[in-house]
Amino acid sequence: MEQQMHGGNIYDKNIIEFVTVGVEFCSFIEQANETSRNAFTDTAIKILPLLYLKATLLPNCESRPDLPVEHFVTENIYEYIRSSISRMFGEHDSYLEVFQTDMQYSETPIIANISEDISDIYQDIKDFISIYSLGNEEATQEALAYCKENFISYWGQKLVNVLRALHNLYFSQDEDENDNDNVINYQNENKHDFLTQQQNIWREEMDLNEWNKWNE
Repeated sequence: MEQQMHGGNIYDKNIIEFVTVGVEFCSFIEQANETSRNAFTDTAIKILPLLYLKATLLPNCESRPDLPVEHFVTENIYEYIRSSISRMFGEHDSYLEVFQTDMQYSETPIIANISEDISDIYQDIKDFISIYSLGNEEATQEALAYCKENFISYWGQKLVNVLRALHNLYFSQDEDENDNDNVINYQNENKHDFLTQQQNIWREEMDLNEWNKWNE
């Protein structure tokens, strides 16, 4: 039986646990350009199932059409994340996907991309935890309803699809492969790369105490 959120309790245990895992997931994705493909895959196959589990435990919350959900992930941020992961995986970024709605109209498997799937998941999670960190109860309830609805209809399926691809890649890779060959480091020497600038903007918009809490 699905849990219903009562009394607008945005500090429900299951919500807090989802936010906690979401913060870890987003931090991991934002640092993708500082790690290797093998290390990234190793972490991804562990954190994605946990994120899925915590999403299934989120309480239901009624949506209000008159209260729009604010979005923090811009097209530039999305493309930065997607391209970083795409460069990391290279020729391994694409995979054949059969669990898509469009598949019923196609006689051949559809090509999907690890980088795009993960970026889609990141976008919804980052938007939600950014709103949650502001502490606005009404906005959080609406963001929760939006995030869970998208989990059911969109990024939940993306998650299990990409997990299958990552599982196959991780356990079929050559044990003798030089992990360092896949390291892609695009970190700016002046310590002000694109995501650092965006995080500074988010920090300025958030309450300082809330920012410190989510970035301890």
